[in-house]
Amino acid sequence: ISAHPIKEYDQPSENKTGKKLVIYPNVEFQEITGIGGAFNEIGGLALMSLPKESREDIMANIFSKDGAQFSFCRTAIGSSDFGANAYSYAEIADDYQMNHFSIKREKKSVIPYIKMALEYNPNMTLFASPWSPPGWMKYSGLMDQGVKTPEKNKLKDEPKIYEAYALYLANYVKAYAKEDITVDKILIQNETDIHTKYPSCVMPNNQMYKFVTDYLRPQFEKDKIKTKIWAGTFRTSGALDAIEFVSNEKYLNSVDGIGIQYTKTNYISDMNLLAKGKPTMHTEGNCYNGQNTTHQAFKRLKEVASYINYGIPNYCYWNMILDETGKSGWGWKQNSLINIDSKTQEVIYNPDYSVIALFSKYMQPGAKRIASYAKETLISLKKDNKIYLFVQNKSDKEKKYRCVEKGETVATATIPAKSVAVIIYNTNMLKSRENKKRVEK
Repeated sequence: ISAHPIKEYDQPSENKTGKKLVIYPNVEFQEITGIGGAFNEIGGLALMSLPKESREDIMANIFSKDGAQFSFCRTAIGSSDFGANAYSYAEIADDYQMNHFSIKREKKSVIPYIKMALEYNPNMTLFASPWSPPGWMKYSGLMDQGVKTPEKNKLKDEPKIYEAYALYLANYVKAYAKEDITVDKILIQNETDIHTKYPSCVMPNNQMYKFVTDYLRPQFEKDKIKTKIWAGTFRTSGALDAIEFVSNEKYLNSVDGIGIQYTKTNYISDMNLLAKGKPTMHTEGNCYNGQNTTHQAFKRLKEVASYINYGIPNYCYWNMILDETGKSGWGWKQNSLINIDSKTQEVIYNPDYSVIALFSKYMQPGAKRIASYAKETLISLKKDNKIYLFVQNKSDKEKKYRCVEKGETVATATIPAKSVAVIIYNTNMLKSRENKKRVEK
C-alpha cells in the first residue's frame, strides 16, 4: 500500500476531466479533536525492550510534528486484554480505603510509554477506561473469565463497593498526575455489554448513572479533580445502549460526553440527534486478526469516514505497538501499527501505520469538517486557510480528481494507483480566480 502525503495545488485549473469532488468550504460541521491510538502494557513492554535510540525513533514517527503527530490517545485503567495478564491497582481484597493502591507495575511499561509520547507531543489528549474493576469488587471475584460466569461478571451493587471504586478511579487520576500525566477523560466502563475471557464487566445504564451521580462525581469534586466523566464505551452488538442512555435526559445530563466504538453510521446519527450537542468520541478502531495486511489497511479510510462524516470528532486506533506475537495476554492476535520483536529487536511498520499516520498528520485538532459531495468515500476538512480532502484510489491505474467550488474547478490532482492520499489546496483559490477575471475585464 502507498499512503501519499500532500500534493498542494496553488493554481486553479480549467481542466474539466477527472472525478468531481464538490466542496462547500463555508458549510462547517464538528471541530476535529484528533487521531490517535492506545497505550497498553504489552506494547509498552515491547517498546522498553529496545535500546533508547530505537525507542526514540519509533515514538518520533508516531508523535512528532515530522511524524504522524498523534494527538488523541487512549490507555487502560488497570489491565485491558492487552495487559500481559489480569491486574488492578488494588489487589488486596476488601481494601475499601485503598491503603494498598499502587500503579507500580505500570512504571515499567505504560507510564514510560506515555511519557515518551508527551515529550514529542505535549498537547496530546489522553483518555482512559477500565476493562474491569478489581476482581474483589465484582460478584465473580475475578477481573477476567467473565465468559464462564456471565451472571457474576458485574460490579457489586453495594454502597461500600461504589465508594471504594470511586476512590480507586480518583486515586488513579491523582497517581498519574504525580507522574506528570494528565488524564483528560475517564469513560466508566469499556464495552459495557460484553462477557469475555479477558477483563470485562457488564454495566447497565442505570448502574452507570447511579455510580456516576452518587459516587464518582462527588469523589472527583471532593478531590478537586478536573478529569471529565464520560459514559461508555458503548458499542452496538444486539443492543443500543448508547441510544438508550442519551434518550434519558437525566442520564445524559449526568456525564460530560459519550464514547462509542464498533457502531454503525445509522446508530451514530440517531445517537447524535438525541444527544442534543453533548460531546462524543470514538474510542477503538477495528482490531482485526493480527495479519496486518494491505487489504485491511485499505479499509481504514471507509472506517474513519464512518465516524468523522457522521459527527464524531476523532478516531482512535487500537494497539499502536505490539510484540512479535501480536497476541493479547489471552491469546487473541490483533493488528497494530508496529510490531517489535523483543528478542531480535527487529521493528516492523505495518500497512496500517502508513494510512493512520497520513490521517493523523492532516486531521489535526482545530480542523473542521466541511460539506462535500463525491461518488466515493471522501473526508473533507478545513484548517488554516487550506482544504484537506482524504481520498482513496482502489484501481490499478492512476486517477484524476478535480475539486469544484460554486461550479468552478479550483484544483486538480492525480492520485497514484492503489493508494490513499490527501489533496490540499488553498481556500482562496476561487476568490483569486474571480479577482483575476475582474482584472482581465
